[in-house]
Amino acid sequence: MTLDQLRPGEVGVVEALALREARAAPLRRLGLLPGTAVLCRRRSPFGDPTVYRFRETDVALRRRDAAGITLGGGRRDGGGGAGWA
Repeated sequence: MTLDQLRPGEVGVVEALALREARAAPLRRLGLLPGTAVLCRRRSPFGDPTVYRFRETDVALRRRDAAGITLGGGRRDGGGGAGWA
């Protein structure tokens, strides 16, 4: 499964980033690394980009970039806990 397949409110755990270095490096600097939990917060009205939250940071990613981020361990409901506020 890839990040672009998460629906708003669902959480996935990053397994790998299969992006060009120019796109992957800034995300890694923000803390998007294997093992990081990512919450899909919301989609734009036309479906692209989508806002994701990880490590207390909101990031808008285009579908083509989110499709290059592989998730492991399935997906789950974000639950709206304090870590996602």
